[in-house]
Amino acid sequence: MFKLFQKKPKEERIFAPVRGQVVAIEEVPDPTFSEKMMGDGIAIKPTEGLLVAPFDGEVVQVFPTKHAIGLRGASGLELLIHIGLETVTLNGEGFETAVKSGDKVKKGDTLITFDLEWIQEKAADTITSIVVTNGEAVHLDKKTSLDAVPGETVVMTAQL
Repeated sequence: MFKLFQKKPKEERIFAPVRGQVVAIEEVPDPTFSEKMMGDGIAIKPTEGLLVAPFDGEVVQVFPTKHAIGLRGASGLELLIHIGLETVTLNGEGFETAVKSGDKVKKGDTLITFDLEWIQEKAADTITSIVVTNGEAVHLDKKTSLDAVPGETVVMTAQL
């Protein structure tokens, strides 16, 4: 038998990567995110310092400062998850990564742990942006005003 090539899914469900209140990306107090310069998405005001995989996929990039991570889902959808604002200046302090570039992850796998209280003291904000970075031809169904549970609450569905 010939093995047929696998079709990529036409839809990607994105689950909450962190526990907290889901808000519109426009509410992020930084124009890079609120004006969608990096792409469209949502944001979560975290209530605990655990970031998990929002879908099954691959780690594309872990920033050296550990405050952000890039992921690619089975559909080819790419996400940037950015913890807090002005957190790059912390140089990785307060963050621990559990994965590296190239790692395969399953929804709910731990990606990064962070000291939420310390970051509240040292950074401009703890709001965490979840942005589709290759979403030019993607329709997003975004859910806001939710109390998100990591790995359980669907916060966005992307139609590709």
